[in-house]
Amino acid sequence: MQTTPKGFRLHLGIFGRRNVGKSSLLNALTHQATSIVSETAGTTTDPVEKPMELLPIGPVLWIDTAGVDDEGALGELRIQKTKSVLDRTEIGIIVSNADAPITRFELDLIVAFRNRSVPVIYVLNKIDVAQPCPETLDELESLKIPYVKTDAITGRGIVELHEVLLRSVPDDFLVPPPILVDLVPPESMVVLVVPVDKEAPKGRLILPQVQAIREVLDAHLSCVVVQDTQLADVLQRISPPPALVVTDSQAFVKVSADVPQSIPLTSFSILFARQKADLGIMIEGAKTIKNLKAGSRVLIAESCTHHPIEEDIGTIKIPKLLRQFVGGELEFKHVRGHEFLTDNFNCDLVIHCGACMWNRREMLSRIMYCQNANIPITNYGLAIAYTLGILDRAIKPILDAQKLRSL
Repeated sequence: MQTTPKGFRLHLGIFGRRNVGKSSLLNALTHQATSIVSETAGTTTDPVEKPMELLPIGPVLWIDTAGVDDEGALGELRIQKTKSVLDRTEIGIIVSNADAPITRFELDLIVAFRNRSVPVIYVLNKIDVAQPCPETLDELESLKIPYVKTDAITGRGIVELHEVLLRSVPDDFLVPPPILVDLVPPESMVVLVVPVDKEAPKGRLILPQVQAIREVLDAHLSCVVVQDTQLADVLQRISPPPALVVTDSQAFVKVSADVPQSIPLTSFSILFARQKADLGIMIEGAKTIKNLKAGSRVLIAESCTHHPIEEDIGTIKIPKLLRQFVGGELEFKHVRGHEFLTDNFNCDLVIHCGACMWNRREMLSRIMYCQNANIPITNYGLAIAYTLGILDRAIKPILDAQKLRSL
């Protein structure tokens, strides 16, 4: 469980004002001294992450945050860090002193979570000192927010909090959307095209490829893994033909030429647009590429924070394709990691990576931001397919499977 990637973990965010016991609560939940605890308000500055297994839920990622009522210029920076955690939180835990009334800080958090359709749990902490007032409990009841009374220092109420957490787990986490196995018949074969380049370190594959292979094996399907230079020869030797070919988007030109039209074709990135985001919105975003013109502004967002390499897809290859498609110079801005705030939205299109390292919640939050700002968003694979004129073919296997399920 400790090696489970973050994107497969249920993200549990702990929020609240300063000195209400957020860090003590995290330590009680993890049974470890994960966060520094002090009576001094504002001890937690940056978000603190703790991966662990929470039975019977499975692998989770706890995130402790700074107080939402922090003060001063430095405090405002801490609050911004805390707000960025909202976008990747799948269950929000709001902590308050047991006898404290619900203030605008807690209400703002509740509104933020509900705007994101994120379940909320309210923790009334430090019940060893005081009990919650009836008005607070009545307000939580009227808001239909489950609450738990705890004493994080002694562990009182932690078992009850675990029970409420289990009831709050989103259904799509318990039954995550598949990558590709629902697109092919049982006992069929798929071909995975994996170019070996500088982005694939020696001895390793990148995460989307590994996840796809594992899913195929778990479903008792067969797969053939080849480089793009081997594909044409391998397809001639496979009988019957594979049910699906999945390629790295960067090899779309050669692979689409080598794969007969009778064999369904898509890419890892497009599959992840479905699993990690909203495929329909991402497809519509890709189609807006036709509206770009010289001088248009494009934000390219990548979840990983690796140092860009030579011929990097986000910084080199996609900008080059877009310039060729538009026939002029474009203005590009790049962001990496969890920084994706409103000041980045002065643009005409957002193109995002596949987000294989993230949970779906954070990608849906980014889509929400873009929709609120009336900015189209797509991802690497869809953008590449559109500029090459093969978008319809690349999304057809997924759309055909959706039609079959609707019959």
